[in-house]
Amino acid sequence: MIQSLLIANRGEIACRIIRTARQMGIRTVAVYSDADAKALHVRQADEAVHIGPSPARESYLVGDKIIAAAKATGAEAIHPGYGFLSENADFAQAVIDAGLVWVGPSPDSIRAMGLKDAAKERMIAAGVPVTPGYLGEDQSVARLSAEADSIGYPVLIKAVAGGGGKGMRKVDSAVDFADALLSCQREAASSFGNDQVLLEKWITNPRHIEVQVFGDTHGNVVHLFERDCSLQRRHQKVIEEAPAPGMHEATREAICAAAVRAAKAVDYVGAGTIEFIADGSEGLRADRIWFMEMNTRLQVEHPVTEEITGVDLVEWQLRVASGEVLPKRQDELSINGHAIEARLYAENPLNDFLPSTGVLERYHIPYALRAYGWWDANRGFRTSHRDSENRVRIDTGVSEGDAISPYYDPMIAKLIWHDSDRAFAAINLSFALNQVEIWPVKHNAQFAASLIGCPEFVSGKVHTSFIEENANLGDLINGPEEWDLNAAAALLVDQFDNSGPIGFRLNAERRNMVRMRVGGDCYEGDFEQGVPPSVLTSMQTTVAADGGVYVSTFGTTLKYSFDEVRGTAEGAASDGAIISPMPGRIIALLVSEGEAVTKGQKLLTLEAMKMEHSLVAPYDGTVADLNATEGGQVSEGAVLARIEPVGG
Repeated sequence: MIQSLLIANRGEIACRIIRTARQMGIRTVAVYSDADAKALHVRQADEAVHIGPSPARESYLVGDKIIAAAKATGAEAIHPGYGFLSENADFAQAVIDAGLVWVGPSPDSIRAMGLKDAAKERMIAAGVPVTPGYLGEDQSVARLSAEADSIGYPVLIKAVAGGGGKGMRKVDSAVDFADALLSCQREAASSFGNDQVLLEKWITNPRHIEVQVFGDTHGNVVHLFERDCSLQRRHQKVIEEAPAPGMHEATREAICAAAVRAAKAVDYVGAGTIEFIADGSEGLRADRIWFMEMNTRLQVEHPVTEEITGVDLVEWQLRVASGEVLPKRQDELSINGHAIEARLYAENPLNDFLPSTGVLERYHIPYALRAYGWWDANRGFRTSHRDSENRVRIDTGVSEGDAISPYYDPMIAKLIWHDSDRAFAAINLSFALNQVEIWPVKHNAQFAASLIGCPEFVSGKVHTSFIEENANLGDLINGPEEWDLNAAAALLVDQFDNSGPIGFRLNAERRNMVRMRVGGDCYEGDFEQGVPPSVLTSMQTTVAADGGVYVSTFGTTLKYSFDEVRGTAEGAASDGAIISPMPGRIIALLVSEGEAVTKGQKLLTLEAMKMEHSLVAPYDGTVADLNATEGGQVSEGAVLARIEPVGG
């Protein structure tokens, strides 16, 4: 068995691996960049090594630094987690050549499934059904446009070396194809160093079904059943569950058998995921499910599989990497109950889900959940209000006081609820999300709760375009409700021994109103009004160290403090100002100062947290005061340019 392990990753997955390694008595080594010097995974590991500046391309993506760190600390093996170098065959080979154990599939298997076009050809040979499309070497705009016309719109452009939704665009008409292709190729080149793409027919009412597979070095391959990951935004998964709702046993047997054939076709060893696209318009049918790609690593959503099977997939990875036989045979694996996972992201649902960065001044596991059970340091939070098998599991890479950095993926945590059936899991996870307390970083807890509670999800009828087609689900609370203000006012008053002067006015009737500030905005609350009982069950209130108060209701947390001067937030920048909506790097500057532009014309493109965001002209005019350079870093709120209106 491996005795010491270097984890070539960060955040939530690094902490997750450390937890299992510690249970197995394995010494752990973390690596970290400048931005992660005080990160949770660094604090939890037995040893930590600095590997470079904050940008991933100068630290977590530099394989030589990671291998050197392993050798310097005496680590026997390297676990890549997911993302970064986890599916880099050259890095895997370099680890092996350095005499270290690679916790993952062979470099040959990674290469075989790493390029989507070659993988599809191999799957066809193995008898695995694949989606209709174009896999050719001719990557000219003319050839790709002609193939898209032949396939029929809408089509999906996908980077052959892609993953995680990067380098992927849905195109609805021929007029949009060239621009979408250029954007896709640029993103693919930036993210994977390969701008080659393939085309697929866009499936109507698509559902994303994937199967967890596992192989060992003794020729054994098993599946651990399927997951449904259909709730996605910009091709990034938001809600995942296992098993897939509406999956009939005959269809399950067919899709899982196809997944095992796919894994065996590349002599697969370790944890992997075979992803399928299903046409859900007539339910889940075996003849309407097609292979999309294979992820040759552990998936973000692996906890739902662990919860329904009782298997620790990281433990299996470490045992298989040590040369052991798979711990269980296929006939020893079964489905127990239902598990649903929600990804808690640092992003603003009220501003097109743009990333949110900063210090987690408030980040708390809900008190209401703790009242139902107990905390287990190894397994997370366990509940007892129904039976010992029901629990919410929180996988996180941060703690209160840590910072969300602009350099990496904006995930804060994953909340997973396992219960006896899907209905209980959904209800309880929605409740858990509505009790999350985070401030001042924006997050998607309330949005995720609204997804789980919507009728379509409850009935199991969601598809990969559901969020896009139901934009109203993002219409969350824009400001504090009256009950939040009243509760905050009462808490603030309680901070003072003598509350009499609150609201005092000479020669006037005493008022119960308290002026408060939330960020730059001012509000008033009645400290004697109280809060409706229906709201109290979902409200958490906490006093901050600086005398302010946190009030959390339905997944939204705000911090209130006394306001000495009535007023409003400072006004936004004047009309025409092009303001950076997030911290990031300018990857494309498309205009120059003095240039005439038209309304909606793209001016520049920002990249942050693995996402591109284009800024456009608000109206016809001329570019003035251009303060942006291609490749430059900008902060949130920075004025990048100004558009002078025609005749202005």
